[in-house]
Amino acid sequence: MGGGARELAGYLAALAGWVAGLAAAVLPHWRQSSYAGDAIITAVGLHEGLWMSCAAQSTGQVQCRLHDSLLSLEVHIQTCRALMVISLLLGFFGIIVSVVGMKCTKVGEEDPVTKSRIAVAGGVLFILSGLCTLAAVSLYATQVTYEFFRESTIPINARYEFGSALFVGWGAASLSMLGGSLLCCSCPAKERRGQQYHQQSQPSTAREYV
Repeated sequence: MGGGARELAGYLAALAGWVAGLAAAVLPHWRQSSYAGDAIITAVGLHEGLWMSCAAQSTGQVQCRLHDSLLSLEVHIQTCRALMVISLLLGFFGIIVSVVGMKCTKVGEEDPVTKSRIAVAGGVLFILSGLCTLAAVSLYATQVTYEFFRESTIPINARYEFGSALFVGWGAASLSMLGGSLLCCSCPAKERRGQQYHQQSQPSTAREYV
């Protein structure tokens, strides 16, 4: 795969990861009601996310409510919120920086070495974005697992398990880190060596003609 095709593939993968991360952050399905156990309750399904909680009736009606207070939320929810916001910001800047640095665009610098370095910087931003998403989703999943298996008087069918947004978040983190890694592979080692050789050979050639 050529350098330009590799950069384009990495950019598209990272962009898809950023969009998936945005969807995961907004979706209220980070955890959902568990249907395990003997006495299954299917009349009402509860879903909770970082920003709101929803109740789905068996008739198809869904009612959602935003979390009332920021400071009264549990620590892991506040941490996941912060990590997802940081992830989306890093990914947004990565999108802009990568467009400037890709070989297939004519934005910004014309020097191929400089553009490659800018593309690598965009890849690093995407990798950091993916790591933040991975940390947020894994932290939330760890808390859900702990609350599900800990000893409690709450019936097992009234507890929570993984929601679909967690899997979307894991996929988003994987795509972002994969795309960022492909962009980082455009490091211009050969071009940089060739440029240095050209600069070193020019003075000796000039002296010969003098």
